[in-house]
Amino acid sequence: MSAVVQSIDASAEQELTDGFHLVIDALKLNDIKTIYGVPGIPISDLGRMLQAEGIRVLSFRHEQNAGYAAAIAGYLTKKPGICLTVSAPGFLNGLTALAHATTNCFPMILISGSSEREIVDLQQGDYEEMDQLAIAKPLCKAAFRVLHAADIGIGFARAIRAAVSGRPGGVYLDLPAKLFGQVMNAEAGRKSLVKVIDAAPAQIPAPAAVKRALDVLKGAKRPLIILGKGAAYAQADDDIRAFVEKSGVPFLPMSMAKGLLPDLHPLCAGAARSTVLKDADVVMLIGARLNWLLSHGKGKSWGDAPKKFIQIDIEPKEMDSNVEIVAPLVGDIGSCVSALLSAMGNNWTAAPADWVKTVTTKREDNVAKMAPRLMNNNSPMDYHGALGVLRTIIKERPDAILVNEGANTLDLARGVIDMHKPRKRLDVGTWGVMGIGMGQAIAATVETGHPVLAVEGDSAFGFSGMEVETICRYNLPICVVIFNNNGIYRGTDVNTAGSDPSPMVFVKGARYDKMMEAFGGFGVNATSPDELKRAVNAAMDSGRPTLINAVIDPAAGTESGRIGNLNPQSALKKK
Repeated sequence: MSAVVQSIDASAEQELTDGFHLVIDALKLNDIKTIYGVPGIPISDLGRMLQAEGIRVLSFRHEQNAGYAAAIAGYLTKKPGICLTVSAPGFLNGLTALAHATTNCFPMILISGSSEREIVDLQQGDYEEMDQLAIAKPLCKAAFRVLHAADIGIGFARAIRAAVSGRPGGVYLDLPAKLFGQVMNAEAGRKSLVKVIDAAPAQIPAPAAVKRALDVLKGAKRPLIILGKGAAYAQADDDIRAFVEKSGVPFLPMSMAKGLLPDLHPLCAGAARSTVLKDADVVMLIGARLNWLLSHGKGKSWGDAPKKFIQIDIEPKEMDSNVEIVAPLVGDIGSCVSALLSAMGNNWTAAPADWVKTVTTKREDNVAKMAPRLMNNNSPMDYHGALGVLRTIIKERPDAILVNEGANTLDLARGVIDMHKPRKRLDVGTWGVMGIGMGQAIAATVETGHPVLAVEGDSAFGFSGMEVETICRYNLPICVVIFNNNGIYRGTDVNTAGSDPSPMVFVKGARYDKMMEAFGGFGVNATSPDELKRAVNAAMDSGRPTLINAVIDPAAGTESGRIGNLNPQSALKKK
């Protein structure tokens, strides 16, 4: 046990423990080493005690950013990332990140203190009164409340197992304030704790499903493999690479799967995306879903050629979600890919050479067309000139983790910056949510020990910008580059009906680098690709918290980035 208190009565001396110490012991027993959160009533002392017991507690400026940190920690480690918040408003601030984790299949536990049940249930107006469990339930994979100290062990075990088993996701754990002070016998408390065994058991695919999938793949004339972030999460890197190379099938990585096989791999079709989606006749999805990011598997981007889909997913209900899946392969990705490799044997015939050549030619043509745009030294910069510099830096520093968000900043970086190792690119995920930047950057370096390059649109940075103080406080090796074009999409929007600025523009010529300097970090204002290159390399070499204000032409960028088709437009003309 981490700590006990002594109680002496007339008959005997008894060792006691309480809710505070049982929470700490439950976390330590299950190898939880890091917590992200914001302190306050009723969890301030818990944070102090966790830290005293050797668990790292990182205190943020806003719970949503702490939640994004916990979510990406879960993705990187395959253990539930923990976010600790106060009641009601703090809990609500953490909910967006919890829902984000669930949508993206990241294992995360949001732990919030809460008001007393007796007063909440009678709606008598307690401090920050709210039925948090009821509110959380629709937004996460599972939600639990612990009312008795003796149930803390079971409560944490259930939360951990729910977060990581099957399809991972977010879990809410409600700890009312009165729970922390509950006292019980220390030995009984020790026995009540649970070490979760085999939290995410392997789910082996059926042999018949493996054979069916390979038979469909074998009959393809123009096969394609799509790798999703689920494939990167699985950490079955060697088997996935072996399967792709043995099959000889071109692969298309979704953004967070980039680097699972290097983007410069000869079978990578990332620079020929339009061609392979349109022309493929058999598509195998590995940890990818046919959601809006893949146009639901149908429509203009998929062309007119008939297609057969093979899908590997741990969730049976994912099959046939948008189109017919002729070969569903249900199981965890590691087990499924291993089974496919074994069943392929030693005489597998690689994908047709003419198809591979078509993809290679298209990819090389597109790369050659883009190359001159990435080499300009314009001032003010355009997106391509700035990203060309960062592309080279990541190539030279393949262990660095790239965090990326924005509209144009995200869309263009996804295509321009090649990744060379798995789980080195972190971004907005399935929802395309803005604000993940600083939280993900902090957790990425804390969990891996690697330096981080966070490439942010100026609008996206605004959601979590105050966390630069957190970066400085913990002296983290994070270089933040803000693509500053003075506004949302573009900095040239004009209000034609009044004196207020357009809702789409920000302060002209803002100096975000001064924010970092205010907290003791290093700030740079870069106006050309050459200046940007020098500044980023210096930051990555030093490991000091750095923010670079990269001045981008205000006219650069397009409305809504690459998803402008989702932005409704009025068809009416003003009279």
